[in-house]
Parts: sequence; C-alpha cells; structure tokens
Amino acid sequence: MALAKSVRLLAEAEPQGVQPGSLADAARVHAHAHAVLARHGGRFEDILDAIGHTPLVEISRMSPRPDVRIFAKLEMLNPTGSLKDRVAKYLVEDLERQGRLGPDSIILEPTSGNTGIALAMIGRRKGYRVALVMPDNITNERRQMAALYGAEVIDSPGALGSNGAIALAKHLCARDDRFVMPYQYGNPANARAHEETTGPEILADCPQIDVFVAGLGTSGTLMGVGRYLEQAKPGVRIIAAEPLPGENVQGLRSLDEGFVPEILDPSMLDAKYLVSNRDSLAALRDLVFKEGIFGGPSCGAVLVAAAREAQRMERGTIVALLPDGGWKYLSAGTFTRDFDEMEADLEGGVNWW
Repeated sequence: MALAKSVRLLAEAEPQGVQPGSLADAARVHAHAHAVLARHGGRFEDILDAIGHTPLVEISRMSPRPDVRIFAKLEMLNPTGSLKDRVAKYLVEDLERQGRLGPDSIILEPTSGNTGIALAMIGRRKGYRVALVMPDNITNERRQMAALYGAEVIDSPGALGSNGAIALAKHLCARDDRFVMPYQYGNPANARAHEETTGPEILADCPQIDVFVAGLGTSGTLMGVGRYLEQAKPGVRIIAAEPLPGENVQGLRSLDEGFVPEILDPSMLDAKYLVSNRDSLAALRDLVFKEGIFGGPSCGAVLVAAAREAQRMERGTIVALLPDGGWKYLSAGTFTRDFDEMEADLEGGVNWW
C-alpha cells in the first residue's frame, strides 16, 4: 500500500462532523508517516522489538543555504543510544539462524563502543555471554555501559585504533573455538539491517529526499540505506563523512589507514568528504547550541559533510543520519573544554569517536 493511499484512507475513515482545527482534525493531518510500515512506537512485548523507528527532525539552523533543508535521523533514541542496536540485533539473529551459538559460545566482537554496548544488551536479554575487544582509550562511559550489561571488556592498544581491536579479536578467535565473532565489518547482516529498517523509515518520513549523508565506519549504514534508496528512489546521492588520515577517529574510519571493510562497495558512494576532529566537534557544539540536539562526536562529522554538500546545491533536501547521543562522551570534555586546550587530544591522544 502506497503512503499517499494510506493517508487518504485515514482521511476517509474520519467520522462525519469533524470540525477544522479540532483534535481529531489535527490527528488526521499529522497521521504518522510510518503508517504503512511495521508496527512502531506505542507498546512492545520486548525491548528488542522497540529498536528502530527513530524520528526525523529538521535542523534548519545547520543548513548554510535557505533553500536546502537538512533533516536529522536521530538514532540516539534507540534503546542503548545508537544506531548499532539495529545492527547488533541482525548480527545475533544471523548467528542464531546459522546455528553458530551453542551453550558454551561467547560472542566476541571488536568495537569502539556502540556495537559492543548493543551486543552486550542483546546478549543479556537473550542469555548469551559477550566479550568485547575495545581500544584502551575509549571514554569511561562506553566501557561502563558494556560492563553494566555483563560483557567482558578486553583492551587493545588505543594507539592502534579499530585496526588493533580487529587484529586482536581475530587472534583470540583463532586460539579459542568458544569465541564466535559476528564481525560487523564483513557481515552482510550489517548492511541488511539498514536496507530493511533504516532506509524504509527515511523514505517514508521524507519522500522528497535528494541526498543521504552518513559516517564511514563499518560502511553498513551507507551500503544498506544506499541499496534501498537505489531501488526505491533512484537518483538520491549517497555521501560519506570520512575522518582525515592519521586522526584517531573511532566509530568512523579513514580508508587510507590500511583497512577497508569487506562490506564496502565504493561504487555506491557519490562523494566522500574528509572531516577533521576539530571541525566535527565544532559542528557538534553547534548542534547542541542551535538545535538543542545532544549528539556524539561522529554526528558532528556527518553534519560537516552535509553542510559541504548543501553548499553545492541551490535547493533540495538532505537527510543526515546522526548515529548516537552525547552522554557517552561527557567525561572527555567534548562539550566544555577549550579547543586549544584539547589540541593534543584532537590529534590522536584520546579516542573521541
């Protein structure tokens, strides 16, 4: 059923005698755009069923051009605070379908935080043991959240970033057959989560979308949403925000750092914008101060890329996916410290993203 048809049917079903301006009339006019999708909002039998269906909010003060509208997909409103809830759910369900999880199995995954926290929550809910290989310079909040859900945290050298965590996780899997690694960087279920959930949500809420912008991390978001939009609305530009080479950016990654996610198909990207840590944090603070949205540092990188894309447009609509919230970064002074005082950390001493 098409979205327009569903809205028409809602209007036709309205009781006779509804007056313009009444509450019933307001409900009709503002019928939720996800009406034709799977059940959302409201009441669920399980926290896992509540994953997804995040809101899309216009952030007009972040657009450099008055005729280019930017909408933010607020993934921090998933149960554990990031878009990785979607991915982790698909990864674990994929392992279950393959029969790879036995009574002695331990789910092991290299992560800079969000995927690990989501896997830990789902593991707790489903009764699976979870171990996470995480760089030792992540913020305390991410480490504490993973432990709260019962995951064992295994440190990898922070200076080696995500690449070091991946290498250590593969080494551990080779030595102990109890470890089962979903491996978000090479698992098609990562992109499928976004192709089947995030992409349809975005198009349902924003049929006029011209550009989609997301961070280049595992590439699952870009590949999955891009694949969906390629079929559902050809011509939408897919834009990646990529960190500068040499900057210690966890959650996003530079392809020049020597590791390319196996699920990445570069031909699906229409453009990539290189974004510095400093520019990302500046945009992040603007997001809080101008729009009242409390995002994580990688949200800032996405917004910088969205603004650069907007500069080349005369008019149109951009959807920027904001992957997580800011509360996991408070201890690093992300929102309060002076940029000049943070210079050493911005150059790689602290794992910001």
